[in-house]
Amino acid sequence: MDYEITTEEYMKLRELVGWKLFPLEQAEEALKHTAYLCCLKKDGKTIGIVRVLWDYGYVVYIADVIVRPEFQGQGLGRLLMNNAMEFIKSQLKPGYKVMVSLMAAKGKEEFYKKFDFVERPSEKYGCGMCQWMEG
Repeated sequence: MDYEITTEEYMKLRELVGWKLFPLEQAEEALKHTAYLCCLKKDGKTIGIVRVLWDYGYVVYIADVIVRPEFQGQGLGRLLMNNAMEFIKSQLKPGYKVMVSLMAAKGKEEFYKKFDFVERPSEKYGCGMCQWMEG
């Protein structure tokens, strides 16, 4: 496990899985303000990451779980998610509660259910929503 990634590596991973790209300066700020980042590397190359955003109150957001396409299906996403969830748990004081949220990529919902995430909408929760905004 490693806990650092270059901005270029991060954007390359996003590109490889078909995610939206943005300026390097913007990506650098995002990485700088990340509460927790864990990387998997092979032969010096980043092959997977998980990134967690947290207000250190009750809101936690898992922003990125990315594994290079040629390494998918080998349990690396599960390893990254286990690592992120353990980090979150390790930060909680007795009696504290946090809402851990994420936006699953299409078709990846079943993967996140293995970590006790529930789909929205459900009987208890409304629909999750998002919006991309450009300047």
